[in-house]
Amino acid sequence: MKKFEGMTDEALALLYVGGDNKAFDELLSRTQEKLFTYIMFVVRDHDMADDIFQETFVKAITKLQQGQYTDSGKFLFWITRIAHNVIMDWYRAQKNEHIIEPTADNNLSNLHGASILDTYRETEMVNEQVLRDVKKMMNALPAPQREVVYMRFYQQLSFKEIAELTNVSINTSLGRMRYALMNLRRMAKEHKIELALQM
Repeated sequence: MKKFEGMTDEALALLYVGGDNKAFDELLSRTQEKLFTYIMFVVRDHDMADDIFQETFVKAITKLQQGQYTDSGKFLFWITRIAHNVIMDWYRAQKNEHIIEPTADNNLSNLHGASILDTYRETEMVNEQVLRDVKKMMNALPAPQREVVYMRFYQQLSFKEIAELTNVSINTSLGRMRYALMNLRRMAKEHKIELALQM
């Protein structure tokens, strides 16, 4: 909407708190793709991701209306933390302790990471295959490891921010990344997959 052009997400959130419902519509349209991609990456089930996405926004609206949001300059970070908590609540309710079974139709093709592919088609094809292999292997990681890899490499968050978002210590988030990388290397070795991108 032209009315909100140039406004930050944080300013929109505060406008909504002040009673402007259209500001929230704009905020939703700006953040929904990134937030849904994050949720889908962690839970790996479209219907569940839809439910969690909706619950996240219901909780965000409630918190906004109760004045529990202060402009910290990181609205997306704030709402991602709410999504993380909703996901963890869902897992606790299922008593699965973060164990996720992969679905046949799930992959990470909906993620839009920065591409460093060359203009040469041969190099491009090699790199595309490497990225496909990495995404397949990431699907096999336990949820906490997938989550930290996603936050670090796709959202480019610091380990301090990851620790805050996931309510764990920095050491725990670093440990999850370490185990994720060890698991990825092990899987690459087992399946004789070359992980180096061609430059």
